[in-house]
Amino acid sequence: MPTVAGTPRKVMKRGGYATQAEAERLRQRIDQLLAIPEAGPTGDQARRDLLTAIDKALKNRTALPDYDQMRRRHASGQAINATMTVGQWLDEWLASRRKIRKSTRRSYEAHVRLYLKPHLGHLPIDRLRVVHIAAMFDAIDADNEYIRAARASGDAKQRAAVKGRRTVSPATKQRIRATLRAALNRAIKQEQLITVNHAAFVELESGKRPKAKMWTDEHVAVWRDNRARRAAAEAELAAARERRDASAIARLVVEIDDLDDTERPSPVMVWTPEQTGSFLDFIGDDRLYPLYHLIAYRGPRRGEACGVRWTDLNRAAGHLTIAEQLVQLGWAVEAGEPKSDAGGRVIALDQLTLAVLDAWRKRQIAERLTWGSAWINSGRIFTHEDGSEWHPAEVTKHFNDLVAAAGLPPIRLHDLRHGAATLALEAEVDIKVVQELLGHSTSVLTRDTYTSVSPRLAREAAERTAAMVPRTARQGDATGTDGLPSVSQSRKMTLGAPSQRKNAQVSTGAPPGTRTPNPRIRSGRHTPPRCRGVSRARVALARPGRACAGVRGSAGTQCGHGWSRLVSGWRCTAGR
Repeated sequence: MPTVAGTPRKVMKRGGYATQAEAERLRQRIDQLLAIPEAGPTGDQARRDLLTAIDKALKNRTALPDYDQMRRRHASGQAINATMTVGQWLDEWLASRRKIRKSTRRSYEAHVRLYLKPHLGHLPIDRLRVVHIAAMFDAIDADNEYIRAARASGDAKQRAAVKGRRTVSPATKQRIRATLRAALNRAIKQEQLITVNHAAFVELESGKRPKAKMWTDEHVAVWRDNRARRAAAEAELAAARERRDASAIARLVVEIDDLDDTERPSPVMVWTPEQTGSFLDFIGDDRLYPLYHLIAYRGPRRGEACGVRWTDLNRAAGHLTIAEQLVQLGWAVEAGEPKSDAGGRVIALDQLTLAVLDAWRKRQIAERLTWGSAWINSGRIFTHEDGSEWHPAEVTKHFNDLVAAAGLPPIRLHDLRHGAATLALEAEVDIKVVQELLGHSTSVLTRDTYTSVSPRLAREAAERTAAMVPRTARQGDATGTDGLPSVSQSRKMTLGAPSQRKNAQVSTGAPPGTRTPNPRIRSGRHTPPRCRGVSRARVALARPGRACAGVRGSAGTQCGHGWSRLVSGWRCTAGR
């Protein structure tokens, strides 16, 4: 073996090879491995590691180290005989991500801690394959099934074991894979630890965004029935607890949970304009009415509404600039930039919203004078009495309490933003304007989420489409369809008349019952009688251009049909 500074030359002897050529091929592979480190003292440590790895492989009769893998490790500065695991690389990758938002980092850390490291962290990164990643998602699916089964169980212990645990949705699984893909891409491009990103080849259920639905009268009726059944089940549950009926308690708990799960037709529900107006009228005296009014009319996100400052409001121009938002990390809150580049935007304000903000400003100034030096000058538009900013979670909880008190069908605070988009579409605002109002990066997201929400818009679209087809009223006797349009005004066609189109593909043809030149095809209306005047033995006596003189039918009328050419000769077209 090659010499290494400070150590005597090492000699390796191994036998048991079938042929000299086999032994020589092994020797050549060892020479290739030992040629990876540069010559001289700078490559001594790498040569020591290679010699150790080669000696171990020969003693254990295992495969020699992979040449490409050893070369990549040496080029990236890693120890030759070290094996980095997926977990070690994920930790190193997270530590190197310095330019990401704190919310993004928090999401990455959760994915790594809860899913990636428990399932994949022990694997050498260069041994990670599609089957390993697929097994992780299979385990997540199995855990989802366990949670669902435990919730549906009447066993109190099983239900308590999964209390507070949520199933992993298809969208979350897509984000988990995206985190792994980002880490493995870094391992490929910068560190050259691997050559293939196997996370890209794992098939997952698409994480589609839920479609927004409106609380129509039909949906509201079903919701009220659901709440009535839930109230009855709650009363029955209270009675079962008094008499300590364990089986009834378990059954009713599962029934109440099922009613809660089916309370909303869709995860994203939107109020009608009338319901939105009813809610705003109900909370007119509430301290947070101006904030909810702003979200309902102009659609900022919760963090954006909580984070707007008086300096962002241009009263003269009538617009509000979204330049900062309050981001919730756990329970802690910090100010940050908008969610995306498109999130930083200018929102035009209507006169009613401007009047609401003017009234709120007067109230806030009065409170500031009352508090004096104890006033907290946060600069926010929406504050507590002492000037401190609102916690976003408090704004959400207060909204939910107000919705319940108003007796309206439930929506999330974020759905109030969806309602603002629906109102804009109901007002026939261009989709591009709605996109910029909401701060979406493209109008595709706006179209996919909101264009099918409003039943009124759908009905109007159907009516406008139907109006494009000119029709005339039906003439004649009264029938079950009396008064229905039947004939187009612009293209009137006479029944039975031949088509006037050029190059018509279908001609009028012969009268019904006439035999076609193909003896196997008959008219679809009725089958004519066979010609009895010409037998199969006499078909050769027929002539082209001469009418058949045979007799057909019980009346004995002359046939008069033509002749068709068969393989065996000529034959009357009315016969078989």
